[in-house]
Amino acid sequence: MKRVRAVLTRAFDNAPEKGEELVAALVGTVRGCGGFRTDSPNFVGKEALDSAIAAFKEAGFVLATDGVLSPVVLDNLTGTELTEALEAYVTRAKRGVEDAALLVGTGKDLLEATAKHVIIRRMSIEPGQMDLPTLLGQAFYALGLASPADGQQQGEHPRRRLERSLYEAGCAVNALRNQEGTGHGRPWLPTMKDDEARMAVEIMGVVAGYMLRSLKSTS
Repeated sequence: MKRVRAVLTRAFDNAPEKGEELVAALVGTVRGCGGFRTDSPNFVGKEALDSAIAAFKEAGFVLATDGVLSPVVLDNLTGTELTEALEAYVTRAKRGVEDAALLVGTGKDLLEATAKHVIIRRMSIEPGQMDLPTLLGQAFYALGLASPADGQQQGEHPRRRLERSLYEAGCAVNALRNQEGTGHGRPWLPTMKDDEARMAVEIMGVVAGYMLRSLKSTS
């Protein structure tokens, strides 16, 4: 147990993708040994299983009672549950985990999914088809955040400049997306270097995270 924790702790800081592969392998090993079957002498126990299910949920994954591990499918969630699932993806995106930028199991990217969620929660309307700059602008407006559409006012709080910059950063990241490749492998333009892609994912996490915190603080 100590060795596994040490390896996962180091992976969390240095190679999160490899750490996730190890976790999946460990779950698969436990499953193969009958750890998820109540009639097996190797059953891990209800308390341990419930704790694991809760921990994976916080990380944006669903651990079924039979040991099948899968990402949370956002299309089936609404309200507070969707907020929590998006927060889990934001956490992974801030660590630079690339698949967090393109939500597994959906055709949405993190910024699009977060912006739509904000609009539905704050304005009680389902946003139609629109480009990301327009969608993000509506979400910022619904949250009372500044975007370039708001003229700079004399004596305004410096926070407003930061909010405009976050909007611009979100739109810039979207421009780097390979739209034709959405949902099929690497979500970035082929000319992007790995460190640039990681930076773009982290920016998506920062912008989406700021929107979610603003949503919770104004609800």
